[in-house]
Amino acid sequence: MRTARISVAGDLLERVSYKAEIDLCDEGKIKMLDAYTRIKPLDHVQFTIGQMRVPFTIDAHRSPHQQYFANRSFIAKQVGNVRDVGATIGYTTGWGVLQAGLFNGSGLTNQKDFWTKSINFSAKAQFFIPGGGSVALSMQKIRPEEVTIMMYDAGAFYHKNGWHLEAEYLLKHYAHGAFQNVHAVDAFVSREIQLSEAAQHATRNLVKSVSPLLRYDFMSDHSDGTIHDDTGLLGIDDHQRHRLTGGVTISLGKPFVSDIRLNYEKYFYKDGSLAKTSERDKLVVEVMTRF
Repeated sequence: MRTARISVAGDLLERVSYKAEIDLCDEGKIKMLDAYTRIKPLDHVQFTIGQMRVPFTIDAHRSPHQQYFANRSFIAKQVGNVRDVGATIGYTTGWGVLQAGLFNGSGLTNQKDFWTKSINFSAKAQFFIPGGGSVALSMQKIRPEEVTIMMYDAGAFYHKNGWHLEAEYLLKHYAHGAFQNVHAVDAFVSREIQLSEAAQHATRNLVKSVSPLLRYDFMSDHSDGTIHDDTGLLGIDDHQRHRLTGGVTISLGKPFVSDIRLNYEKYFYKDGSLAKTSERDKLVVEVMTRF
């Protein structure tokens, strides 16, 4: 079971909303993901406080049902995947969205007193381009243990007439040369093809659309920022690799509501012996249903 999430969200008052999201099966563990309150003092301004996804990157912000592929990109899974406790302020207008926030710094652990040692921040600006495009720039400071890490991300996507093209680059810098800079890239294209009435009838109205898709992503040697031994140095958690993912998504209703994802992943390592069991060539079949 890859993901089994329960999410509850709604409006308490005209300008006060909430969200609570729990993952009942994250590799066999139960995790509280989101638990926050959002207040809108003005029509275009919102203030959010609680536990949340930090405003950073494009792909890491997608929930599992919004992902285009069965497995997340390296940016979304290893390099830029951050949730934390804190507060953000956001401004939304016709040309884009601006977000910035302060966080306690430890991720989802050690929340009681970590803020006395380090305050983290994150900022993201997303600009809408007429015709279906968007450009996003973001930066973030984290300090999982003793090493301060700065991350910078730039990405863009185009979505129109069933096409979705996206590219994103992330740079991760460790203070005092504690670890070499990490570079990560994610680029993919997807084409949603609506079935004709005759084709839908042939499938007994089960299949509504088919989306072939192709992705390339890359990640250099990566450390999550935690110290693993007595040397006081950061070690490699994920070895450098390239990956090509191709496949097709069969949508039984609207996309991201009930999908069957068929993907084949081809990995390229400097040394094949470095590959983890879950990070090797594989065929993935995933059924996703959201209700």
